[in-house]
Amino acid sequence: MHIDEKTVKKEIRILGIDDSPFDKSKKSKVLVIGTIFRGGTLLDGVISTQIIVDGADSTNKLIKMINSTRHRSQLQIIMIDGIAFGGFNIVDIQKLSKETKLPVITVMRNLPNMEKMKKALRNVANPERKLELIKKAGTIYSGKTNKGDIHFQCVNITPEKVREILTLSCTSSNIPEPIRTAHLIASGIVLGESKGRA
Repeated sequence: MHIDEKTVKKEIRILGIDDSPFDKSKKSKVLVIGTIFRGGTLLDGVISTQIIVDGADSTNKLIKMINSTRHRSQLQIIMIDGIAFGGFNIVDIQKLSKETKLPVITVMRNLPNMEKMKKALRNVANPERKLELIKKAGTIYSGKTNKGDIHFQCVNITPEKVREILTLSCTSSNIPEPIRTAHLIASGIVLGESKGRA
């Protein structure tokens, strides 16, 4: 589960995951895309699943998607865009790491506003459980790539190793290329054209 190499290999197999745009007024399903990359340059595959807006199924859906892909044996690390997909469908990153036997990194451009988040959680089911999962995700670290600042959380990998992987994989922006590409694919499928930034 741990990445023990003294230096991270340039072609480390990274799975980057992001969700698609969705209508917050509808309790529908949200498309989630995973891209398999060699480092931050070569796309090897795309996988997908669907989750419920503001639901509680994201962790199990991601586990099933990852463990059932034919790319599974090559994967060395999971990167996700924050810990919430489809609004407040919170990912239990500890469980995700344990059930896939892979280290997990969550990345974010900006530090979360916890007070604002707590207020928003009042409008969804099981707010206490969701807040518990947010806190369970652990320490938020800061890092710097050649493309800018970034914040992250990690499970079963050291912050120092994460910073190496982020430097390697942030080739076009301060968001790792596997996540940026997943975002572009997801928005392109749902909207007909990719919009916004990851």
